Amino acid sequence: MKRQFSRRKFLLYGGATLGTTMLLKACGSQPTPEAQSSASPTTSASPSSTIKVGILHSLSGTMAISEKTVVDAEQMAIDEINAAGGVLGMQIEAVVEDGASDWPTFAAKAKKLIEQDKVVTVFGCWTSASRKAVLPVFESEKNMLWYPVQYEGQECSKYVFYTGAVPNQQIEPAVTWLLKNKGKQFFLVGSDYVFPRTANTIIKGQLQAQGGTTVGEDYLPLGATEVTPIIAKIRAALPNGGVIFNTLNGDSNVAFFKQLKGSGITPDKWPVMSVSIAEQEVQSIGTSYLDGQYASWNYFMSIDSPANKKFVSDFQAKYGANRVTDDPMEAAYIAVYLWKQAVEKAGTASDLEKVRAAALGQSFNAPEGKVTLEDNHHLAKFVRIGEVQPSGQFSVVYASPNAVKPQPWSQFVASTKGYTCNWSLDRPDAGKFKMGST
Repeated sequence: MKRQFSRRKFLLYGGATLGTTMLLKACGSQPTPEAQSSASPTTSASPSSTIKVGILHSLSGTMAISEKTVVDAEQMAIDEINAAGGVLGMQIEAVVEDGASDWPTFAAKAKKLIEQDKVVTVFGCWTSASRKAVLPVFESEKNMLWYPVQYEGQECSKYVFYTGAVPNQQIEPAVTWLLKNKGKQFFLVGSDYVFPRTANTIIKGQLQAQGGTTVGEDYLPLGATEVTPIIAKIRAALPNGGVIFNTLNGDSNVAFFKQLKGSGITPDKWPVMSVSIAEQEVQSIGTSYLDGQYASWNYFMSIDSPANKKFVSDFQAKYGANRVTDDPMEAAYIAVYLWKQAVEKAGTASDLEKVRAAALGQSFNAPEGKVTLEDNHHLAKFVRIGEVQPSGQFSVVYASPNAVKPQPWSQFVASTKGYTCNWSLDRPDAGKFKMGST
């Protein structure tokens, strides 16, 4: 049975954030055999004929609509690597666990993967609430989480590699584009947990700085489908039209977009910008409800490049010609290859400190374009805004000319303005320090 969560629990997760507020061959020396690598305090697995990794996503519950496909992308990357000879001459063995859209379950499964299954890394989570729930586990165990979804930033952990976007690579460019092209009055609607609340704090700060106005803000419990009251508030706050910025996640989006259209709130006057609606969700909700609406991502399936055409072709050959690819899937695919390259450079999978250090600076010719893992454990990524077409694909209406450097600590939030992080530095506050400080 799916566990239900109260508003209070979501706010507790969100308050913690606000308060501290998917080949290039890696360079390096000749890898040493895994059996010869020396143990360290962060060794989590004994030498064996396989390398165990964890996959931890929601395969059931309200978030399964999005997370099941991320597992497919991670499995495809692992299968490709194994078919090409594996990592350090060993095959990757994936242990898959279901977080069940339940944050305590995510934490328990993360602990099980590390302590019982002896995995050397985990690819997992979607929501920031699930990431926040597992973070203490990875930090106490000194293991590694590869997190593949755009998020609200305001975090920089030594034990997490973030392959999705931070706000200055998704949300902030979307707000700037909307102010220039669609209007200055914004109504903010989101799910009631960490990501939407923190994202909206950033958006409000950006609007204030750039001449926009927040005319309304409301939230739904994750998975809730009673959206009529919010739609009434949008009508009242934006009677003549305006921008709706959407940070809803999971099944709530189905009800939201269907009732928006049924209420006559159409994209010609009320354009919706979403940051959690991608090709998979468009396919699930239905293009008739999303045609003409917008989304901001780093990757779209419609990107016309050799790397992306191969990615899409390989995915559909493996899982079916009707399947779509999307941004979190691409970021998850990237994560597996970046981990592989780091392990090969380090010459070991079990010495996690060596792998962590080897990961910094790794680049990958991804479907979205060449990405690089920066010293703050986040990727430099391309920014794109797309408009939903009747085909279910996105027409790109804006694309950054180059990969945008990540800024995990928002410069639109007073408590984090001027802060940065850098895990290549030997300093106790490497996760958050004032720029220019020594």
